[in-house]
Amino acid sequence: MKKRILILGASGQIGTELASRLRKIYGKEKVVTSDIREQDKSLKKEGPFEVIDATDYKAIENVVINYEITDVYLLAAILSATAEKFPLRAWDLNMNSLFNVLNLAKEGKINKVFWPSSIAVFGKTTPSIDTPQKTIMEPSSAYGISKQAGERWCEYYHKRYGVDVRSIRYPGLISYKTQPGGGTTDYAVDIYHKALKHKKYICFLKEKTTLPMMYIDDAIEATLKLMKAPKDSIKIRNSYNLASISFNPKEIANSIIKHIPEFEISYKPDFRQAIAETWPQSIDDSEARKDWGWEHKYSLDDITMDMLKNLASMY
Repeated sequence: MKKRILILGASGQIGTELASRLRKIYGKEKVVTSDIREQDKSLKKEGPFEVIDATDYKAIENVVINYEITDVYLLAAILSATAEKFPLRAWDLNMNSLFNVLNLAKEGKINKVFWPSSIAVFGKTTPSIDTPQKTIMEPSSAYGISKQAGERWCEYYHKRYGVDVRSIRYPGLISYKTQPGGGTTDYAVDIYHKALKHKKYICFLKEKTTLPMMYIDDAIEATLKLMKAPKDSIKIRNSYNLASISFNPKEIANSIIKHIPEFEISYKPDFRQAIAETWPQSIDDSEARKDWGWEHKYSLDDITMDMLKNLASMY
Protein backbone atom coordinates (compact mmCIF):
# COMPACT_ATOMS: atom_id res chain seq x y z
CA MET A 1 0.00 0.00 0.00
CA LYS A 2 1.29 3.46 -0.86
CA LYS A 3 1.85 5.78 2.07
CA ARG A 4 -0.42 8.80 2.46
CA ILE A 5 0.10 11.01 5.49
CA LEU A 6 -2.09 13.40 7.50
CA ILE A 7 -0.52 15.86 9.94
CA LEU A 8 -2.95 17.26 12.51
CA GLY A 9 -1.75 20.52 14.07
CA ALA A 10 0.69 21.15 11.23
CA SER A 11 1.08 24.90 11.81
CA GLY A 12 3.13 24.53 14.99
CA GLN A 13 6.85 24.34 15.63
CA ILE A 14 7.20 20.64 14.82
CA GLY A 15 4.48 20.42 12.19
CA THR A 16 5.80 23.00 9.74
CA GLU A 17 9.24 21.39 9.57
CA LEU A 18 7.95 17.83 9.65
CA ALA A 19 5.57 18.58 6.76
CA SER A 20 8.42 19.95 4.67
CA ARG A 21 10.59 16.87 5.28
CA LEU A 22 7.78 14.37 4.67
CA ARG A 23 6.80 16.11 1.42
CA LYS A 24 10.38 15.88 0.20
CA ILE A 25 10.43 12.15 0.99
CA TYR A 26 6.97 11.06 -0.20
CA GLY A 27 5.89 13.85 -2.56
CA LYS A 28 3.81 16.97 -1.95
CA GLU A 29 0.45 15.42 -2.81
CA LYS A 30 0.98 12.47 -0.45
CA VAL A 31 1.20 14.64 2.69
CA VAL A 32 -1.98 16.42 3.82
CA THR A 33 -1.42 19.16 6.37
CA SER A 34 -4.15 20.51 8.62
CA ASP A 35 -4.88 22.81 11.54
CA ILE A 36 -7.88 24.38 13.22
CA ARG A 37 -7.38 27.44 11.02
CA GLU A 38 -5.20 28.41 8.09
CA GLN A 39 -2.23 30.09 9.78
CA ASP A 40 0.79 29.18 7.68
CA LYS A 41 0.15 30.00 4.00
CA SER A 42 3.17 27.96 2.90
CA LEU A 43 1.55 24.70 4.06
CA LYS A 44 -1.34 25.20 1.63
CA LYS A 45 0.93 26.49 -1.10
CA GLU A 46 3.20 23.43 -0.97
CA GLY A 47 0.50 20.73 -0.93
CA PRO A 48 -2.96 19.71 0.29
CA PHE A 49 -4.24 21.56 3.37
CA GLU A 50 -7.49 21.03 5.27
CA VAL A 51 -9.00 23.02 8.14
CA ILE A 52 -9.68 20.41 10.85
CA ASP A 53 -10.62 20.64 14.51
CA ALA A 54 -8.67 17.71 15.98
CA THR A 55 -11.42 17.13 18.57
CA ASP A 56 -13.94 16.48 15.74
CA TYR A 57 -13.85 12.75 14.96
CA LYS A 58 -16.02 12.99 11.84
CA ALA A 59 -13.91 15.78 10.36
CA ILE A 60 -10.74 13.70 10.75
CA GLU A 61 -12.47 10.57 9.46
CA ASN A 62 -13.70 12.37 6.33
CA VAL A 63 -10.20 13.56 5.44
CA VAL A 64 -8.76 10.11 6.17
CA ILE A 65 -11.26 8.51 3.79
CA ASN A 66 -11.11 11.18 1.07
CA TYR A 67 -7.32 11.15 0.87
CA GLU A 68 -6.90 7.43 1.64
CA ILE A 69 -4.63 8.26 4.59
CA THR A 70 -2.40 5.51 5.97
CA ASP A 71 -0.37 7.35 8.67
CA VAL A 72 -1.44 10.14 11.04
CA TYR A 73 0.94 12.44 12.91
CA LEU A 74 -1.07 14.02 15.74
CA LEU A 75 0.70 17.24 16.73
CA ALA A 76 -2.33 19.31 17.79
CA ALA A 77 -1.90 20.24 21.47
CA ILE A 78 -2.03 23.06 24.01
CA LEU A 79 1.48 23.34 25.45
CA SER A 80 2.67 23.70 29.05
CA ALA A 81 2.51 27.42 29.78
CA THR A 82 -0.78 27.96 27.95
CA ALA A 83 -2.26 24.81 29.50
CA GLU A 84 -1.74 26.26 32.99
CA LYS A 85 -4.01 29.16 32.04
CA PHE A 86 -6.65 26.93 30.39
CA PRO A 87 -6.32 23.45 31.97
CA LEU A 88 -9.72 22.07 30.94
CA ARG A 89 -9.34 23.32 27.40
CA ALA A 90 -5.90 21.67 27.28
CA TRP A 91 -7.30 18.38 28.56
CA ASP A 92 -10.11 18.46 25.99
CA LEU A 93 -7.83 19.04 23.03
CA ASN A 94 -4.86 16.94 24.14
CA MET A 95 -6.92 13.89 25.13
CA ASN A 96 -9.89 13.85 22.76
CA SER A 97 -7.72 14.39 19.68
CA LEU A 98 -5.67 11.37 20.75
CA PHE A 99 -8.76 9.19 21.27
CA ASN A 100 -10.03 10.20 17.82
CA VAL A 101 -6.87 9.05 16.10
CA LEU A 102 -6.43 5.90 18.20
CA ASN A 103 -10.03 4.90 17.45
CA LEU A 104 -9.53 5.41 13.71
CA ALA A 105 -6.55 3.07 13.92
CA LYS A 106 -8.49 0.59 16.07
CA GLU A 107 -11.19 0.51 13.39
CA GLY A 108 -8.61 -0.22 10.69
CA LYS A 109 -9.05 3.13 8.91
CA ILE A 110 -5.38 4.09 9.35
CA ASN A 111 -2.27 1.93 9.76
CA LYS A 112 0.13 3.90 11.91
CA VAL A 113 -0.02 6.74 14.46
CA PHE A 114 2.64 9.15 15.70
CA TRP A 115 1.82 11.03 18.91
CA PRO A 116 4.39 13.13 20.76
CA SER A 117 4.75 13.01 24.51
CA SER A 118 7.02 15.28 26.54
CA ILE A 119 9.45 15.52 29.45
CA ALA A 120 6.47 17.17 31.19
CA VAL A 121 5.27 13.65 32.12
CA PHE A 122 7.89 13.61 34.86
CA GLY A 123 7.61 15.44 38.17
CA LYS A 124 9.52 16.52 41.27
CA THR A 125 9.73 12.94 42.54
CA THR A 126 11.35 11.74 39.29
CA PRO A 127 15.16 11.34 39.38
CA SER A 128 16.28 14.55 37.66
CA ILE A 129 19.71 13.44 36.40
CA ASP A 130 19.76 10.84 33.59
CA THR A 131 16.05 10.26 34.06
CA PRO A 132 15.44 6.58 33.23
CA GLN A 133 12.95 5.29 30.67
CA LYS A 134 10.92 3.60 33.41
CA THR A 135 10.66 5.70 36.55
CA ILE A 136 8.34 7.55 38.92
CA MET A 137 6.01 9.83 36.95
CA GLU A 138 3.99 12.31 39.00
CA PRO A 139 3.41 15.34 36.73
CA SER A 140 1.98 18.42 38.41
CA SER A 141 1.24 20.56 35.33
CA ALA A 142 -1.96 20.33 33.27
CA TYR A 143 0.08 19.61 30.15
CA GLY A 144 2.13 16.92 31.88
CA ILE A 145 -0.97 15.23 33.27
CA SER A 146 -2.53 15.04 29.80
CA LYS A 147 0.67 13.65 28.28
CA GLN A 148 1.12 11.05 31.02
CA ALA A 149 -2.47 9.89 30.57
CA GLY A 150 -1.96 9.84 26.80
CA GLU A 151 1.05 7.54 27.16
CA ARG A 152 -1.03 5.06 29.12
CA TRP A 153 -3.77 5.10 26.47
CA CYS A 154 -1.26 4.60 23.64
CA GLU A 155 0.13 1.55 25.38
CA TYR A 156 -3.40 0.28 26.11
CA TYR A 157 -4.56 0.60 22.50
CA HIS A 158 -1.44 -1.21 21.30
CA LYS A 159 -1.80 -4.09 23.75
CA ARG A 160 -5.60 -4.41 23.55
CA TYR A 161 -6.24 -3.63 19.88
CA GLY A 162 -2.86 -3.98 18.17
CA VAL A 163 -2.71 -0.29 17.18
CA ASP A 164 0.70 0.62 15.75
CA VAL A 165 1.17 3.81 17.75
CA ARG A 166 4.65 5.29 18.24
CA SER A 167 5.75 8.09 20.51
CA ILE A 168 8.75 9.99 21.83
CA ARG A 169 9.06 12.29 24.83
CA TYR A 170 10.32 15.49 23.25
CA PRO A 171 12.59 17.71 25.33
CA GLY A 172 12.50 21.47 24.74
CA LEU A 173 12.77 22.19 21.01
CA ILE A 174 14.61 25.04 19.28
CA SER A 175 13.73 26.25 15.78
CA TYR A 176 14.16 29.44 13.75
CA LYS A 177 11.21 28.83 11.42
CA THR A 178 8.36 29.29 13.90
CA GLN A 179 7.66 31.63 16.81
CA PRO A 180 7.41 30.27 20.39
CA GLY A 181 4.12 28.43 20.92
CA GLY A 182 3.34 28.62 24.64
CA GLY A 183 5.88 26.23 26.16
CA THR A 184 8.11 26.54 29.23
CA THR A 185 11.25 26.02 27.13
CA ASP A 186 10.28 28.82 24.72
CA TYR A 187 12.98 31.07 26.19
CA ALA A 188 15.56 29.06 24.23
CA VAL A 189 13.97 30.26 20.99
CA ASP A 190 13.01 33.80 22.02
CA ILE A 191 16.49 34.54 23.36
CA TYR A 192 17.97 34.39 19.84
CA HIS A 193 15.37 36.80 18.46
CA LYS A 194 15.99 39.26 21.30
CA ALA A 195 19.76 38.91 20.99
CA LEU A 196 19.65 39.98 17.35
CA LYS A 197 16.96 42.63 17.76
CA HIS A 198 17.77 44.23 21.13
CA LYS A 199 21.11 42.74 22.23
CA LYS A 200 19.45 41.92 25.55
CA TYR A 201 16.96 39.44 26.96
CA ILE A 202 14.90 39.14 30.16
CA CYS A 203 14.56 35.44 30.93
CA PHE A 204 11.50 34.00 32.70
CA LEU A 205 13.63 31.19 34.19
CA LYS A 206 16.49 31.41 36.70
CA GLU A 207 19.98 31.42 35.25
CA LYS A 208 20.90 27.90 36.38
CA THR A 209 17.65 26.14 35.42
CA THR A 210 19.07 23.24 33.43
CA LEU A 211 16.65 21.46 31.09
CA PRO A 212 16.96 18.88 28.28
CA MET A 213 16.85 20.64 24.90
CA MET A 214 17.10 19.66 21.24
CA TYR A 215 17.49 21.36 17.87
CA ILE A 216 14.48 20.90 15.62
CA ASP A 217 16.56 19.12 12.95
CA ASP A 218 17.45 16.41 15.45
CA ALA A 219 13.82 16.15 16.61
CA ILE A 220 12.52 15.73 13.05
CA GLU A 221 15.20 13.15 12.29
CA ALA A 222 14.21 11.18 15.41
CA THR A 223 10.54 11.30 14.44
CA LEU A 224 11.21 10.03 10.92
CA LYS A 225 13.57 7.34 12.16
CA LEU A 226 11.04 6.08 14.71
CA MET A 227 8.24 5.93 12.13
CA LYS A 228 10.43 4.14 9.55
CA ALA A 229 11.63 1.49 12.03
CA PRO A 230 10.28 -2.07 11.63
CA LYS A 231 7.29 -2.74 13.87
CA ASP A 232 9.04 -5.46 15.85
CA SER A 233 11.92 -3.13 16.78
CA ILE A 234 9.56 -0.79 18.66
CA LYS A 235 9.69 -2.27 22.14
CA ILE A 236 8.12 0.65 24.02
CA ARG A 237 4.56 1.64 23.17
CA ASN A 238 3.91 4.36 25.73
CA SER A 239 6.71 6.77 24.76
CA TYR A 240 10.48 6.68 24.29
CA ASN A 241 12.82 8.96 26.21
CA LEU A 242 14.68 11.18 23.75
CA ALA A 243 17.71 13.32 24.53
CA SER A 244 20.28 15.52 22.88
CA ILE A 245 21.87 18.15 25.15
CA SER A 246 21.05 19.90 28.42
CA PHE A 247 21.81 23.53 29.25
CA ASN A 248 20.59 26.48 31.32
CA PRO A 249 19.87 30.13 30.39
CA LYS A 250 23.33 31.28 31.47
CA GLU A 251 25.00 28.71 29.21
CA ILE A 252 22.92 29.62 26.16
CA ALA A 253 23.67 33.31 26.83
CA ASN A 254 27.41 32.56 26.94
CA SER A 255 27.09 30.70 23.62
CA ILE A 256 25.40 33.76 22.07
CA ILE A 257 28.06 36.14 23.47
CA LYS A 258 30.67 34.31 21.37
CA HIS A 259 28.90 35.80 18.32
CA ILE A 260 27.31 38.94 19.83
CA PRO A 261 29.78 40.17 22.53
CA GLU A 262 27.49 43.01 23.67
CA PHE A 263 24.57 40.68 24.43
CA GLU A 264 23.23 40.89 27.99
CA ILE A 265 20.81 38.63 29.85
CA SER A 266 18.84 39.36 33.02
CA TYR A 267 16.38 37.21 34.95
CA LYS A 268 12.79 37.72 36.05
CA PRO A 269 11.35 34.27 36.85
CA ASP A 270 7.58 33.86 36.51
CA PHE A 271 5.11 30.96 36.89
CA ARG A 272 7.03 28.94 34.32
CA GLN A 273 9.92 28.56 36.78
CA ALA A 274 7.75 26.33 38.98
CA ILE A 275 6.89 24.17 35.96
CA ALA A 276 10.55 23.87 34.93
CA GLU A 277 11.57 22.79 38.43
CA THR A 278 9.41 19.67 38.10
CA TRP A 279 11.18 18.57 34.92
CA PRO A 280 14.42 16.56 34.54
CA GLN A 281 17.82 18.14 33.97
CA SER A 282 19.05 15.31 31.75
CA ILE A 283 17.51 12.23 30.11
CA ASP A 284 18.68 8.64 29.63
CA ASP A 285 17.54 7.72 26.12
CA SER A 286 19.56 4.52 25.77
CA GLU A 287 16.43 2.51 24.90
CA ALA A 288 15.75 4.64 21.81
CA ARG A 289 19.39 4.41 20.77
CA LYS A 290 19.34 0.63 21.17
CA ASP A 291 15.91 -0.17 19.67
CA TRP A 292 15.84 2.03 16.57
CA GLY A 293 19.27 3.60 16.26
CA TRP A 294 18.63 7.14 17.52
CA GLU A 295 21.59 9.54 17.68
CA HIS A 296 21.72 13.33 17.87
CA LYS A 297 24.02 15.67 15.91
CA TYR A 298 23.72 19.25 17.23
CA SER A 299 25.68 20.73 20.16
CA LEU A 300 24.68 24.01 21.86
CA ASP A 301 27.24 25.98 19.85
CA ASP A 302 26.03 24.31 16.63
CA ILE A 303 22.47 25.41 17.48
CA THR A 304 23.53 28.97 18.29
CA MET A 305 25.46 29.35 15.04
CA ASP A 306 22.58 28.03 12.94
CA MET A 307 19.90 30.05 14.75
CA LEU A 308 21.77 33.35 14.49
CA LYS A 309 22.69 32.75 10.85
CA ASN A 310 19.12 31.97 9.82
CA LEU A 311 17.43 34.67 11.91
CA ALA A 312 19.88 37.44 10.93
CA SER A 313 17.86 38.42 7.84
CA MET A 314 14.82 39.22 10.02
CA TYR A 315 16.57 41.98 11.96
